[in-house]
Amino acid sequence: MSTKIKTSFFCQSCGFQSPKWLGKCTSCNAWNTFVEEVVVKETRNNQLFTNSTTKPRSNKPQALPTIEMGSQQRYKLNDEELNRVLGGGIVPGSLVLFAGEPGIGKSTLMLQLALQMAPFKVLYISGEESEQQIKMRAERINIPNNELYILTETSTQNIFAQLQELQPQLVIVDSIQTLYSSHIESSPGSVSQIRECTAELLRYAKESNTPVFLIGHITKDGSIAGPKILEHMVDAVLQFEGDAHYVYRLLRSTKNRFGSTNELGIYEMQGYGLREVSNPSEILITNRDEQLSGVAIAATIEGARPLLIEVQALVSTAAYGTPQRSSTGFDLRRLSMLLAVLEKRCGFRLGIKDVFLNIAGGIRVDDPAIDLAVVVAVLSSSEDIAVNIGYCCAGEVGLSGEIRPVSRIEQRIYEAEKLGFKNIIISKYNVKGLDVNKFAIKVHLVGKIEEVFELLFA
Repeated sequence: MSTKIKTSFFCQSCGFQSPKWLGKCTSCNAWNTFVEEVVVKETRNNQLFTNSTTKPRSNKPQALPTIEMGSQQRYKLNDEELNRVLGGGIVPGSLVLFAGEPGIGKSTLMLQLALQMAPFKVLYISGEESEQQIKMRAERINIPNNELYILTETSTQNIFAQLQELQPQLVIVDSIQTLYSSHIESSPGSVSQIRECTAELLRYAKESNTPVFLIGHITKDGSIAGPKILEHMVDAVLQFEGDAHYVYRLLRSTKNRFGSTNELGIYEMQGYGLREVSNPSEILITNRDEQLSGVAIAATIEGARPLLIEVQALVSTAAYGTPQRSSTGFDLRRLSMLLAVLEKRCGFRLGIKDVFLNIAGGIRVDDPAIDLAVVVAVLSSSEDIAVNIGYCCAGEVGLSGEIRPVSRIEQRIYEAEKLGFKNIIISKYNVKGLDVNKFAIKVHLVGKIEEVFELLFA
């Protein structure tokens, strides 16, 4: 009996399905994104992904106290940076999407993770590289593992047959855009194929209680390739960032059902793979022999990790009449606000000058506690007076020029003390319940920008 061919139109931007072609998508308002695809629905065996080592799921409702937790709730990894970003390890049965730009090191980090998982049985599925290419990368990483299996396949039906036979404890798919399912008659990488393949892998992960990592591609505008529903289906979305011309890579979590999305992992690209950076403050602060104007150190917090970062500013006379405002790693609108506060409340004539700001190390910071360091760096460059190397700052600047308190001030002070700083400037409103005498570092309490200027540049 022949199957009736059914076609639908899919938006390549968001995955919205329509029975007819539309010029404008009614879901995401994108223009000219609908593509016709052949959709063939087949009868599938509901027991396709069962795993004999796990207890079959019950379809009956269960009271919350009667639900049994496994003996091991998370797989603890040897990679502490990945552990931190995931929220403490891999949760069994979770589906994690790992995305990043081409050449950033996604496949290297995932292969490194697979090699470090011994004695767990790991299946690495590649639709982009041959076994020999993966073997070459594994030899470069040089971590022995006899329980890592490589499968070069793109058909999900063949993949599930191998999964049923091997029954691995961790599955890595490189990449989700290369897979195709015979249930959907469209090319690999299309919206319907990505959605269908992800749904099949999600069903396998939940029924077999096996964690699955999906490597995803990035489009030219920086979003994850495929329909937006892809990010809703998975349990966690990890973003691997960095410039291919620099050695440092940042791992962030944009979605995590099992942990915080504020954590940050930092890696350094080496010839043998990616090295974890356990103390990122050392790489984010430039080692310099002489004092330079326009440089200030800020004590910030990324998730649960305190960091000390270097803020660099350059203030110069506007050459073309209209002053320029440029910021790298810091919100440009917030920089404009801080410059307006300095001009209105403190009398510094910055409206006729070019101001350039850079956060060293290539990271982006949203913590308002670095406001004070931004102000200090701008004033240092404007007056051409260097800030003493032993000083760092932690404070938010309000519109009236006051220095506002910030959260978790003790962690920031201890991090500055650990890195050898002798002085830290904080808001005087932060001392409630805080004993400043217990620290080896000297704590300076300020309430206005004028007090900071007098302390550093008097």
